[in-house]
Amino acid sequence: MKKFVLACLILMTAFALAFTGCQKKESGASASDGKAVAPSGVTLKVLHYFDMTSANSAISETEVWQKFKDAHPNITIEREDLFNDPFHNKVEAYAASGNLPDVMYAWPSGRSTTLYTNRLLKDLTPLIQKDGLAAFYHPLALTPSQFANNYVGILSLGLTSSHAFFVNNAVLKDAGLTPAKTYAELVAQVPVLKAKGYETVLMANQDTWVMQSCLFSLLAGRFGGEGWDQKILNGQAKFTDPDFVNALKFVKQLYDDGVLSKSTLTTDYGTVTGLFATKRGAYLIDGDWRVGAFITDKSTGQALIPPADQENILITIFPDIEGAKLNKSTSGILGTGYGIRADIPAGSAQEAAAWELVKWLAGKEVETWQVSTGGVSTPSRLDVDVSSLPLEPMQKAITSLTKEYSASTAVIDGVFAGPVYTPLNDGLQAIGMGTQTPEQVAKATQDAFDAWKASN
Repeated sequence: MKKFVLACLILMTAFALAFTGCQKKESGASASDGKAVAPSGVTLKVLHYFDMTSANSAISETEVWQKFKDAHPNITIEREDLFNDPFHNKVEAYAASGNLPDVMYAWPSGRSTTLYTNRLLKDLTPLIQKDGLAAFYHPLALTPSQFANNYVGILSLGLTSSHAFFVNNAVLKDAGLTPAKTYAELVAQVPVLKAKGYETVLMANQDTWVMQSCLFSLLAGRFGGEGWDQKILNGQAKFTDPDFVNALKFVKQLYDDGVLSKSTLTTDYGTVTGLFATKRGAYLIDGDWRVGAFITDKSTGQALIPPADQENILITIFPDIEGAKLNKSTSGILGTGYGIRADIPAGSAQEAAAWELVKWLAGKEVETWQVSTGGVSTPSRLDVDVSSLPLEPMQKAITSLTKEYSASTAVIDGVFAGPVYTPLNDGLQAIGMGTQTPEQVAKATQDAFDAWKASN
C-alpha cells in the first residue's frame, strides 16, 4: 500500500510539473503575440475612436474586435464608438467625472494631455517589461519622453506624419501643369486652375484642428527651425517672436493668394475627401492617415479613388517656401494607440484582461491588418513586413513618404496642452476669415501659454 501511495504521489507531482511547464511556455508565447487567455468573467468598458468614412472601417468589427472575442470568450467588451470632437469632448467629460472606461484610444500627448497630466492612464512600462515586448516595437513607441508627463500611457500603433500633400496629376495635366516645387510656382498655378474650374488646394478648415495639425505645424517648423517648440517651452522664445508671427502671416498669404479658398473654412472633414476624389481640386492637405479614406473597402469592393486612378496621385510634402529657415520638412509625431485606466489594481483580473486587449490591438496581426487597409502607414511593430502586403498605389505612396522629407518638426497639439493650442486653432480660422490679425493670434496664444505655465 505504501509503495502504491508513493507511486501515486510521484505521478501527481510529475503531472503538476508538466502542467506548470506548459503554463510557462504559453505565457512566454503570449509575451510576443498577445494571444494568452486572460482571466474569465471580466467585463471591459472600451472607448474607441471610430472613423466611419475610412475604407474598411466596417470590417474592423469582424477582423479586429470579433477575433479578440472569439479568442477570449470569457471577456465581455462594452464598446463606445465616437469620432472627432465628440470623442474628445466625451474623454474630457469622463476625466472630469472620474469615470473613465477600462481601455481607451488616446494620443501620446496633445489632445490627451488631461489623461497624462492627471495620470489617469496606467504606466504600461512594467507590463511591457514583464512580457518582453520591447524587442517587437520601434524604440520611439516605448520612450517616455515621447509622451506627455514622461510616461508610456499607450501602446502606440505607429509613427505619424500629420502633414501630407496629395497631388492629383490628372487634374494638373488637364490644366497643362506639373506639381509645384516651390510656393511661387503654386501661386502661379491658381489662375490657371481656376480657368479650368478647379480649386488649387482643398482642405477641411471648418474643423479647427486641421489647419493647426496638418499644415501650420509644418509652417511653424519651417519658419522657426527644428526645436522651435522646445525653445518656447524652455522660455528661450515666445509665440510673439518674428518666426512664429511670420508663420501666421504665411497662413494669411495662403488665403490672399487664393492658394486656399475661403470656401475651405466651411469644408468639413467628412466632405473634403469626396471633393478631392471627384477632382474638384488639384491638391489636398491632410495627414498621412487619410489614405485610408480613398482605397478599396474590402467589404464593398468599392474605392473612393479606384486603384487605376490612384496611379495619378502623388503624395509628397508642401513646396519649398522662399525665406523659410527650413524646407523639405514635415511635422511628425508618435501615433495614437490604446491605454488602460490607471486605477485598475495592478495584478488584478481586470488589468490582465485590459492588457490582453491592448496587446491585441497593437499586436502584429492587427497592425498588419491596419497597414493593409490604410489605417496605419508606418507601424510601430518591427515585425510587420510591409513590403509583402498587396498594397494599392496610394498605400505604397504613403509608405514612401519618408523619402520626401529630410526633417520632421513638432506637431503643435502633440507638444502643447489644450488650453494653449485651442486659441491658436481658433485664431488660425479667424485669420482665414479676416477677423483677427496674425499678431493678435500670436498674442492670444502667448497669453494662453503664460496662463497655462503659471497654473502648472
